[in-house]
Amino acid sequence: MNPLAAFFSGLVFGAGLLISGMSDPGKVIGFLDVAGNWDPSLAFVMAGAILVGFFAFRFASDRAKAFLGGAMQLPTRRDIDLRLIGGSLVFGIGWGLAGFCPGPALVTMASGSDKAMIFVMAMLGGMLAFLAIERLVRAPSRKITS
Repeated sequence: MNPLAAFFSGLVFGAGLLISGMSDPGKVIGFLDVAGNWDPSLAFVMAGAILVGFFAFRFASDRAKAFLGGAMQLPTRRDIDLRLIGGSLVFGIGWGLAGFCPGPALVTMASGSDKAMIFVMAMLGGMLAFLAIERLVRAPSRKITS
């Protein structure tokens, strides 16, 4: 992707997160608190994102090239496996505990938030741990022969 187009896309995404309140952990936790003082406003943000995404993916699936000339790289897997379920659970637990998910955490970190900085550092640590575990699991076994 063209660096200028990537920058503009990120800028629009970040502005959308700020305008919608998705970068405010209190608002996110209020949305997740369905048994208490529930704030349903983020449901509308999610519904809007799903609606836009649905039509964007439908339109993109009919194209061979992206608008900026690159190859279309759409997901092809449709199965639900244990890795997807496990990753979803870990993501949801982290989101519920911190009130951040990766995009909003980066946006909020840019404003100087200590909590967002700690979250992003923990997120990067988790990514590095995942890579290390993946290498161990996928490494060919070495048998010692005499």
